[in-house]
Amino acid sequence: MNQLDRHDVLLLSELQRDSRQTVQQLAAAAGLSATPTWKRVKELESAGIIRGYTALVDREKVGLALAVLAEVNLTRHKEDDVLRFEEAVAASPQIVSCYATTGQADYVLKVLVPDIKSYEAFLHETAFKLPGVTHVRSSVVLKDVKAETRLPLEAAEAGGVRGLRSRR
Repeated sequence: MNQLDRHDVLLLSELQRDSRQTVQQLAAAAGLSATPTWKRVKELESAGIIRGYTALVDREKVGLALAVLAEVNLTRHKEDDVLRFEEAVAASPQIVSCYATTGQADYVLKVLVPDIKSYEAFLHETAFKLPGVTHVRSSVVLKDVKAETRLPLEAAEAGGVRGLRSRR
């Protein structure tokens, strides 16, 4: 499955909105019957387009009140150094996102911790010890203005995203 049609986009949008819907609810939203809907969802899962299902947890209600965006620079960009850095990042549970970027920082990390003292400990015990790190610049998140997890599939479809086709 390389191309998505409008039914696939509708199914993906519905699953992003609420992944606990029944096949019948998804079918109604996509304008299909239950069996083709179930088959499409299974195809989307097999193709890796649907990578999994999860619950959205309120970070503050579970004690992770402080979010920090950390810009990280590496001393060298040799393949083995970068690989070691990325493996260490993947192993750190406080780092919930890591992006390789252009611009002033080599990477931008999103770090979630209970409080500022915990972030200070994270810096000394983890961040400064990550392989190849030469500089960390931290920005404390004051407020989540928008923290969307859904992909804007409708916008991609309206913009004529490549790979969209009609099935018969």
